[in-house]
Amino acid sequence: MSLNQNVSGLLERLSESATLAMARKSRELKEAGHEVISLSLGEPDFDTPDFIKEAAKEGIDQNYTHYMPVSGYADFCKSISHKFKRDNKIDYKPEQIVVSTGAKQSLINVILATVNPGDEVLLPAPYWVSYIEMVKMAGATPVVVETSIEDDYKISAATLRENLNEKTRMLIFSSPCNPSGSVYSEAELREWAEVIKDFPNLIAVSDEIYELINYTENHFSLASIDAIYDQTVTVNGVSKSFAMTGWRIGYIGAPLWIAKACNKLQGQFTSGASGISQRAAKAAVDADPSVADEMKATFLKRRELFGKLLSEIDGMEINQPKGAFYMFPRVSSFFGKSYNGTVINNSDDLAEYILSEAHVATVSGDAFGSPECLRLSYAASQAELEEAGKRMAEALNKLQ
Repeated sequence: MSLNQNVSGLLERLSESATLAMARKSRELKEAGHEVISLSLGEPDFDTPDFIKEAAKEGIDQNYTHYMPVSGYADFCKSISHKFKRDNKIDYKPEQIVVSTGAKQSLINVILATVNPGDEVLLPAPYWVSYIEMVKMAGATPVVVETSIEDDYKISAATLRENLNEKTRMLIFSSPCNPSGSVYSEAELREWAEVIKDFPNLIAVSDEIYELINYTENHFSLASIDAIYDQTVTVNGVSKSFAMTGWRIGYIGAPLWIAKACNKLQGQFTSGASGISQRAAKAAVDADPSVADEMKATFLKRRELFGKLLSEIDGMEINQPKGAFYMFPRVSSFFGKSYNGTVINNSDDLAEYILSEAHVATVSGDAFGSPECLRLSYAASQAELEEAGKRMAEALNKLQ
């Protein structure tokens, strides 16, 4: 008798991460000897600042190598509490903070701790790829609200109200947004708040992981609005703003009951995040946010360069992202075209075509809820972006 090799129904409901899948295909092409330019992963191409590395080394010497509190070291939670007051005008007490192994875990903690099967979760599209899979994991129903490039990929307060009902348990969004780079202004979020407060069972999850890569110079946090403070969870971390993707530290500020629920859940999954990483991350959040200014300025220059290159490609429609490090062009004008027997039916086909023909890795917008788009990361060197733009133009101009 052979072992039943059927995986669980939960796993069957989930899709493979599109960004990680494209990264895998890129590696396979590289291993075959091709020079692939990867614009698929959302990772700063900078190294972690030295002062943060030094804090980690001190943590090792101070023996932060034992089991730690599930929700994070007390002094680190105090530092995060201070950061929220200093940068976001949000009063989260240390006991309202939960430190996790990356903001991705922070998000799934909040979802699994507060959402039930049958609940609806509102996702303005484009959304980060894992949001919808996490909602599926909880057994809830994702409700996708489409946007367009003409609206800068943002939904209005009126559209938000139209899509909320008594079943809506959660709203999840990011600002600055992955994948569109859109940033919600204070005025826009205050209009949202007037809607949210009319649905007292609604939890708004504000993903602010790109907070310091914001070209508007005016990051605004939803939870700073008193009227919906008790309905809002703020998710953040150090991966993007401090080039610390590999350290795996994210955190939430939340109403106390949600923080306690996440602590209970995390205690049965991973327990606390790496002690050494927490010491490094403490140095990051204690620092003046201006330490990220040089990296942000570099990304801004790349946005200008890459945006110009893409805008010169016939059929490529772009907006000007206000944050993060992504371009999210509308590419539907290429659908129905073909080259050398390859027909482009959708953005999945287009991403595959660009990878095989130009050896440039992008990600289909379908994974982000916007199937007419592509996501391209400009977290790459100027030389790589220039070469990628050249290759893509040549490949796309072949399509007839």
